[in-house]
Amino acid sequence: MSNSSAESLVPNACSRYAVEADQLPLHCPMPGSSQWDSHPKVYLPIKENGGTAKCPYCGAEYTLKD
Repeated sequence: MSNSSAESLVPNACSRYAVEADQLPLHCPMPGSSQWDSHPKVYLPIKENGGTAKCPYCGAEYTLKD
């Protein structure tokens, strides 16, 4: 998922996100989110979990791109 300044992510709008290594450390909500305070920021250990992580607050699922 590209994260340019022109984009505004809507938290909880979708349940699956693909992230790139340059977006680590991963946290939910993602940077650039229009409602960055939809829940407390939580860091997700995606690399330590084999390239996948799930937010305990909103249930969003993240996959690390190759």
